[in-house]
Amino acid sequence: MSTDSVTTDGGNGHEPLVKLTRKDFVSDQEVRWCPGCGDYAILAQIQKVMPELGVKRENTVFVSGIGCSSRFPYYMNTYGFHSIHGRAPAVATGIKASNPELSVWVITGDGDALSIGGNHLIHAIRRNLDINIILFNNRIYGLTKGQYSPTSEFGKRTKSTPFGVIDYPLNPLSVALAAESTFVARSVDTFTQHLQMVVERAMRHKGVSFVEVYQNCNIFNDGAFDMFTERAVREDRTVELEHGKPILFGKEKNKGVRMRSDMHLEVVDMGNSVSESDLIVHNEKAPDSYLAYMLARMEYPVYPVPIGVFRDVDKPTYEALLAEQVESAVEKMGPGDLEKLINGGDTWVIS
Repeated sequence: MSTDSVTTDGGNGHEPLVKLTRKDFVSDQEVRWCPGCGDYAILAQIQKVMPELGVKRENTVFVSGIGCSSRFPYYMNTYGFHSIHGRAPAVATGIKASNPELSVWVITGDGDALSIGGNHLIHAIRRNLDINIILFNNRIYGLTKGQYSPTSEFGKRTKSTPFGVIDYPLNPLSVALAAESTFVARSVDTFTQHLQMVVERAMRHKGVSFVEVYQNCNIFNDGAFDMFTERAVREDRTVELEHGKPILFGKEKNKGVRMRSDMHLEVVDMGNSVSESDLIVHNEKAPDSYLAYMLARMEYPVYPVPIGVFRDVDKPTYEALLAEQVESAVEKMGPGDLEKLINGGDTWVIS
């Protein structure tokens, strides 16, 4: 068996074993993004990871809203739903609640999810549905040709802000953590192995998973993340979070992050009076999200930019609680009768 294939029984134990490969998840549709777009890299890594998850294509659904990233369902050889602007989380909620056995993915962008879709996103997260939300963040509206988005940096000049953005940007991870997401992570479109790891962990998490992917829009916001993702500076300007390990970074692992007495984070040089015991030890399993929130607020150039898993905790899922509630109601009141419901109670005849 090749390294990009897996054998699965489809989850029910009664079907013949089927070997799946990356090619099985590639649709017959022509991929139509701008040449060089970071979306290609994200698509390639998700298609590569899907066979490793052991879920059949017909048990997988990709849901999107509106935007460049929202073409994603067309390119996956699974079920898909191209919904309306900002409403992908609502559609995904209905799909998962009505058929909890499905593997449901929401593909969205910073504009789609955090502007018109902000309310839907927050409530899908707080309900802890067992769905996977992948947010492509390029800090711009690409499909509508370069207007500023909710994550565009303050002062940025765009077609819709020729004198500079005067809105303060949203931090997607902060939003997810404030909504109590049980799994929160970040990766970068060009960090292929890291992105594969994050996507796989998101899928294997039981509960809502929120993954922000820094994605380059080479037409309308080219190089938005180059200052900390370029190969020459990556090790000194990003830090990969690892559960149970101190937060170290730099080519020589000669820098770290510690907590000051005033409860603020600071970057320190290792050596002399600073040792690993002085540094923050990352704990993605912490029952509260305080430290994860602080790490999510770390931004270049003051701090290295964290990537990896910020939070991974367990909590009952919405669909499981819903099924229990329905079962309990049936036990107490018997099975429902739709016709009786429609014709019961007070009625009026209008002549």
